[in-house]
Amino acid sequence: MAASKAHPELADARKLTVTQLIEAVLILDNHVSKTEFRNAMARVCSPVNVITTAGPAGRGGVTATAMCSVSDEPPTLLVCINNKSTQTKLFQTNGKFCVNVLSAEHQNLAGIFAGSVTKMDDRFVSTEWIEIENKLPALKSAMVSFACEVIDIQRVASHNIMIGRVFQIHQRADGSPLLYFDRHYVQLN
Repeated sequence: MAASKAHPELADARKLTVTQLIEAVLILDNHVSKTEFRNAMARVCSPVNVITTAGPAGRGGVTATAMCSVSDEPPTLLVCINNKSTQTKLFQTNGKFCVNVLSAEHQNLAGIFAGSVTKMDDRFVSTEWIEIENKLPALKSAMVSFACEVIDIQRVASHNIMIGRVFQIHQRADGSPLLYFDRHYVQLN
């Protein structure tokens, strides 16, 4: 009862979705500024990935560092894509995506899919791709590519979390990953 008086927006919390509750808690309990959080996250080293899709809505792709394993049984992973991205609807409608983990030689490709090239067809002609089930594009020279079927999408704050069941993997035995740290691309030495 006290929580509903202090925060009337939570008075009828039983009717909110899990995502809405998370967003409400984040807004009410946010003691860290956006700038402070972004600066702290810049200190986290992440692999650089190009996430691709193809299907009835068309072909698309974006660069993302927010990707991680969820489970190995069944093989499941997640990626986060800004919901302001023009690609968001494509991923939702197609229902499939491929996480292409980039190697150090792909720094230019990371920039292309991050938006330095705006026309989607031009993004894909910049390197060699193989097609997986339903013409899903996988980067031929990726460190590893995970082809996934979307099993859930949750919107949290500014991003959509896409959870995918991995149905096919392509990997190479050599190479060094492209990483992102302190707002710069870095390589392992």
